[in-house]
Amino acid sequence: MNDNEVHAECLRVLQDGLPESAPAGFDDGMEFLPLGLDVDGDIAVVTFLRYQSPIPRNVPPFIEGWTYHRRDGEWMELGGGGGSAPDEPLARRSAADLGAHLQRYGAGRTVRNANRLLPWGAKWVSQVRLRVAAEVTHLRVGKRVLPVPDHGHTAVVWGARRAPAIEALDADGAVLETLSLDQALARA
Repeated sequence: MNDNEVHAECLRVLQDGLPESAPAGFDDGMEFLPLGLDVDGDIAVVTFLRYQSPIPRNVPPFIEGWTYHRRDGEWMELGGGGGSAPDEPLARRSAADLGAHLQRYGAGRTVRNANRLLPWGAKWVSQVRLRVAAEVTHLRVGKRVLPVPDHGHTAVVWGARRAPAIEALDADGAVLETLSLDQALARA
């Protein structure tokens, strides 16, 4: 799958949303599985599991996250990146296995207004990729509540200067853990 095909798949996810059921694995010939989508106003992040090599798959898959900005009614790709997926990336883990309810494994930042004439005044779009424990059913990010897919991979996007806190919620709405992204990203 080339970059143009990945971009087209991301646009499809932005338009149609994620599939109703989380993927259980790659079907024959598939190289792209959407994992997460977060939209906050006119910015978004799409995350996916992707094979970098053709079949036979002798290279482990990657998890990538790409940010987008909606301009004049169209989603414009800003950029992104990723890294190697963990072993059995679609298997949900408990908090005991992960060592926490929220495990940050990727983050990125892209400029939203790269076409400005002067170097100051940059507006950024930030994203974080998380692996979420099986005990967590939803994440609360400010006023937004995001469902956690069966595989436990989520992404959060924001455009504010300060990173939001993310709360891991159980099925009853109780807070299991709070991740302060400003502190977590400062340690990275």
